[in-house]
Amino acid sequence: MSDNQLNFRVATFEDAEPLKELIQAAFRAEDTREGWVGLADLAAGFTMDVNEVKERISSPISEVLIASNAENKYLGCVAVSKHGENVARVSWVAVDQKSHRGGIGRKVLEHAEEFSRQTWGVKTMGLNALSTRGPLIEWYERRGYKKTGELSPFPVAAINGRALPEGLCFVEMEKEVQ
Repeated sequence: MSDNQLNFRVATFEDAEPLKELIQAAFRAEDTREGWVGLADLAAGFTMDVNEVKERISSPISEVLIASNAENKYLGCVAVSKHGENVARVSWVAVDQKSHRGGIGRKVLEHAEEFSRQTWGVKTMGLNALSTRGPLIEWYERRGYKKTGELSPFPVAAINGRALPEGLCFVEMEKEVQ
């Protein structure tokens, strides 16, 4: 599928390592927009195991979608997974650092929503964002996502003793995609 010079496809095992690198780089990205990255120290230490990507690729209830250009360079990705009969979850929304602010994130998110609606017949998309990432939460709100009022705990054990702000959590959001 092509979308204004973006080609979308479902990831395979051969994509696992470059996807891991893309996601890590995107989550670690330095960005001059105030608050966009949230906690810079936390973002800088983000790591991902390639096996986590492979598990998501092989899961019968999830897909990892890749956005690439005509030269097959990975420009973005997103993971979607089915949760119940009418809900899909979005995660790993990542855009190549050199391609930030070009509308790729929006196109990747829109593709994830359409893919989930067509593939699984879902009516609702859900996602979460780190509570310290106000501008990102606002970006999702501009894309039609609404805070549900629910908060999910941050996996403190995965951070290896880093000092974290009190109350750090994930803000849950949803969007109707009928």
